[in-house]
Amino acid sequence: MERDFETVMIEQCAPVLAGLKPAGLFRYETRDRADLARRVAGWNAQLNPKGLQVRVLRGCIATRQYLVYVYRAAKLQAVLADAAVRGFLAREGYRLPEDAADCGALLDQLSLRLCCAAEAADFPHEIGVFLGYPLEDVEGFIRHRGKCFTCCGCWKSYGDPAAAQQHFAQLAKCTAVYLRLFHSGTPILKLAVAA
Repeated sequence: MERDFETVMIEQCAPVLAGLKPAGLFRYETRDRADLARRVAGWNAQLNPKGLQVRVLRGCIATRQYLVYVYRAAKLQAVLADAAVRGFLAREGYRLPEDAADCGALLDQLSLRLCCAAEAADFPHEIGVFLGYPLEDVEGFIRHRGKCFTCCGCWKSYGDPAAAQQHFAQLAKCTAVYLRLFHSGTPILKLAVAA
C-alpha cells in the first residue's frame, strides 16, 4: 500500500528537519518512479536553501520500494570529517575522498553497498554513522551483532543508557510535535528550520 511521501518523511525525518540529527532514512513504496523523481527534485528545490537535501539511496523496480535519505549536508560533513569516523569507514572498506567535506562520494559508496546487499547479512550497518548515530553505538552493533546493547530506542545503544534514553525521548518528542503540526496544516517547509 502506497503511503503519502510527505507524511512518511515527517514520521521518519522530523528530527532532521528540526536540526536535531544530521540525517534520516525512510522506505517509500510507489509504482510511479517518475513521480518519486519529481518529488525528490521538488523537495530539493524547496529544502536546499534551508541546508537540507533529499536523495534516493536505493530503489527496486520489482518491489517498488525505495530508500529515501534526507540530510543536512553541513552536519553530515562534520560527522564524516571526524577522524574516528573516517578511520572506521576506511576499515569498513570505504575509499575516503581527499576532501573530508565531500560527503557525496561516501554517500555514493553507501548507495552502492545498499544496492548490493542481497541478504540481511550483507546489510551495510555502517549506515548508522550516516544517520548520525554515535560511532560507539555503530561499532557496538557490528561487534555484538545487534545483541548486548545497553538500551534500545531509535537505534541500539552501547554506551550510557541514561544519556541514550534522554536523547531518544528528545527525538520522539520532536517527531510527535512535528506530526501534530503537520496534521493540523503546517507545511513541511515551515517545519524545516534553516541551518
